[in-house]
Amino acid sequence: MPWYVWTILLVLAAILFFALGIAYRKRVSEREIQSAEEEAKRIINESIKSAENKQREALLEAKEEIHKNRAEYEREVKERRTELQKQERRLQQKEENLDRKTDSLEKKTENLSRRLAEIEAQQEEVAQLKASQLSMLEKISSLTVEEAKALIIRNVESDVTHEKAVKIKEIEAKFKDEADTKAREYITLAIQRCAADHASEVTVSVVPLPTDEMKGRIIGREGRNIRAIENLTGVDLIIDDTPEAITLSSFDPVRREIARLALEKLIADGRIHPARIEEMVAKAQKEVTATIKAEGERAAFETNVHGLHPDLIRLLGRMKYRTSYGQNVLNHSIEVSHIAGLLASELGVNVALAKRAGLLHDIGKAIDHEVEGSHISIGVDLARKYKENEEVIHAIAAHHGDVEAHSIIAVLVQAADSISAARPGARRENIESYVKRLEKLEEVSKSFDGVESCYAIQAGREIRIMVKPERVTEDEMILLARDIAKKIESELTYPGQIKVHLLRETKAVEYAK
Repeated sequence: MPWYVWTILLVLAAILFFALGIAYRKRVSEREIQSAEEEAKRIINESIKSAENKQREALLEAKEEIHKNRAEYEREVKERRTELQKQERRLQQKEENLDRKTDSLEKKTENLSRRLAEIEAQQEEVAQLKASQLSMLEKISSLTVEEAKALIIRNVESDVTHEKAVKIKEIEAKFKDEADTKAREYITLAIQRCAADHASEVTVSVVPLPTDEMKGRIIGREGRNIRAIENLTGVDLIIDDTPEAITLSSFDPVRREIARLALEKLIADGRIHPARIEEMVAKAQKEVTATIKAEGERAAFETNVHGLHPDLIRLLGRMKYRTSYGQNVLNHSIEVSHIAGLLASELGVNVALAKRAGLLHDIGKAIDHEVEGSHISIGVDLARKYKENEEVIHAIAAHHGDVEAHSIIAVLVQAADSISAARPGARRENIESYVKRLEKLEEVSKSFDGVESCYAIQAGREIRIMVKPERVTEDEMILLARDIAKKIESELTYPGQIKVHLLRETKAVEYAK
């Protein structure tokens, strides 16, 4: 057979086998589908049965839960009903109590209204009686109400003035008897134990010259020498007709001392020209700086005050060239330190602290020409800057009474400062300021009503005041003296204390014929 026949037969056989395979697979698929449908029906039936069972169980559980909730609800309703009944009973009781209280308040209000009406009636009756009595009293006394009030006030003022004056006098006498004796004893002991120089020091501001020709050499050609000295030292040189002398003028005492030393060295050397002037001024500055340090250390050693800051020691040394009313400030500070220490030992307080405060109380005067403010405020700032004790700072602030003293150390420094400044020979005062102070003292005393005349005596340490006897009574004299003393304290600056002495004299003159 030809090959294409075999090919056709093979193709036909393949098609036949493929058709048979498809038919077989179809039958198998149908059987599987049928079994799957049966299985699905079985599963659906079982699911329906299970669902019905679960539904019945859920219904049972729901019925049980509903029954349980209904029982709980009924119980809560019962409890709430019971609570509401209790609250109703309480509210009913409160309403009954409020009714009773309202009735009581109404009764009280009625009673009060009745009493107020009675009181108003009584007040009207009292006002009528008062008016009738006042009119009767005015007729009897021949005085109006205002005149009677004025008379009573005058009598009361007179009695109070007398009693106040007597009381003040008694208190002053009592304290004077006790305080004066002890104060005199302590101050006398302190002064006796403190050996101080009693001569006042005058600042040297005049440089002596060997001859008047030296003035021309100091001035130099076209004034170059004097300009060099003034520029280097900051001091004004006054060259006038004063024979064999040159006056130095400067607010800074240290600069004035440097200029004085430099001029003395130039005069002794004889060679005066700008280069030599600069050299001598530098030497004088070194000498003054060394002297300042040495004097500060000497002051601390003499007063036995240790632990001072080096800058405070240098400031103490600067006070050697500072004077107040002709009194050397460094010597004054040393003296105040000694006196304050002696007073502290008598009173049994801290001697070292009192000496320290006394030595530093005027430290502000060392730079008061360079820094704005009073020497007290400058001293307080310096003490705070160098971490001084608070009591020392307070003593510096209070030693002139600008701040009220609230420590014993501050009071002792005040007393020691007054003793050192007011003792004889300690300070000098020019005649103009002295006369002005006396005139101001008399002017302050005459400013009071009732003063007839006054006289400042004992170099201004006592003021004698004559009062008009018809204007000032004996009781009023005590109060007037205190007022005058207070005004003097507030308006005047003076060393020591001033005695205010009031005199009242009444004379009666008659002639026998």
